Amino acid sequence: MHLKLFEVAGTHLFSMSSIVIVLFFVFAIIVVGYLLGKITIKGVSLGTAAIFLVALFVGHFKGVAFGDNGIAAWVADTEAVDAVNFYFKLIQSFGLILFVTSVGLIAGPTFFKNLKKNAKSYVLLGAVIILSGAAVCAAVTLLVPEMNSAMSVGLLSGALTSTPAFAAAQEAIGESSPVFKEIAVGHAVAYPFGVIGVVLFVQIVPKVLKANMAEERAKLTSVDTGEESPLKQKKLFEMDKFGLGAFALTVLTGAILGCINIPLGAGSFNLGTTGGPLIMGLVFGHFGRIGKLSMKVNKHLLEVFQEWGLVLFLIGAGVDGGAGFVETLQKYGPLLFLWGALMTTIPLFIGFFLAKKVLKLSLFNNLGSITGGMTSTPALGALINTSGTPNVASAYAATYPIALVLVVLASQFLTYLYQIFYSTFCSLRQSTLHSLCQSTLHSFCNHLIYCTTHIDSSILILYIFFQFQHSFA
Repeated sequence: MHLKLFEVAGTHLFSMSSIVIVLFFVFAIIVVGYLLGKITIKGVSLGTAAIFLVALFVGHFKGVAFGDNGIAAWVADTEAVDAVNFYFKLIQSFGLILFVTSVGLIAGPTFFKNLKKNAKSYVLLGAVIILSGAAVCAAVTLLVPEMNSAMSVGLLSGALTSTPAFAAAQEAIGESSPVFKEIAVGHAVAYPFGVIGVVLFVQIVPKVLKANMAEERAKLTSVDTGEESPLKQKKLFEMDKFGLGAFALTVLTGAILGCINIPLGAGSFNLGTTGGPLIMGLVFGHFGRIGKLSMKVNKHLLEVFQEWGLVLFLIGAGVDGGAGFVETLQKYGPLLFLWGALMTTIPLFIGFFLAKKVLKLSLFNNLGSITGGMTSTPALGALINTSGTPNVASAYAATYPIALVLVVLASQFLTYLYQIFYSTFCSLRQSTLHSLCQSTLHSFCNHLIYCTTHIDSSILILYIFFQFQHSFA
């Protein structure tokens, strides 16, 4: 695939290969996105998340160009089309690894202290956020005409911006199912608001509450920093002066950890390219070394990698999500977008008020936990910029693992609703809400109990991991 212009005497004076086209649009999206992100309305701006909107726009026209009615020469070149899609996927994955590894290494020195103080709050908050989203998903599945669990679980995975949940739902329902493709449709529709909604939430809430940002940062610092893990003052071997080698080793070990599959119900679960590097970043950031090998990374380098990784991730996710977004809305109607938005906003508000009124978390601990509970990487980036401190990542990192496990379990469980209740859907939807609840509650509870047994075992695994650091105390 080539873009060729200005042919003179059989020679094109201007031509771009597929890889150059991809790089051109990557940097064009960055420039336009940052300019758009600077627009502030009543003190609120999209910031880096504006890059995601620009990427959605570019992704839409990429879908048009490569679609059935697109540029004939490009559509015919299937290898080039596949290469372009691969490049953007690679950009997304590379950016995600850069971001979460940087977050882990930055938060590592304070993470375990914060976890020890608020562990129960983080586990409860992560569970409530995911379960409330799952409850909305179940209600939409059961009560909305022509809705099935494949579509609604796709909406849930998009609303929580969770690729593992998306993959788990696909695995649970199987490619042979007639509604298999609707999982991807729901995910694509709900994903944009799942990103933008949480990003705006973490910026708007401090404004609405008229929070004293310096005071809130002080509350967070008093919990997080206190006494960081002191390293013995001895000469450690450094691979390079910036810590690039240590960063690469963290990514390497994190990728290996993320590929370990844990049997879970009918399928399996792994930490993937998000959880693996994040956890290894926390561990190496906490201890700062492996034997005599220094794992310290230059602070400024981590800040650059954190921003650069988030930007690349948003570009890849936006271009991919924008390819069929407009066509999907036209086919299924705007109500589908509304159901996805509800699956984002209801867990957000429930989680926020639980953390504020019941768990009594400080504002930044509250919002950091919510970004982890919503498994929202872009929102964490927005919160770091809004709060003016990377220490909010500790709350994100503490809540994220339990949320990740539960959203995968919830997605698998909810897809079974289609198989369990499908034979009674048509008749029940014509009856009253009361009779619907009576006829489904018993079966729902039985499957919830089954799922809970797996949740308990998953929490135990996570708890054992988080206690691992005490053996080095």
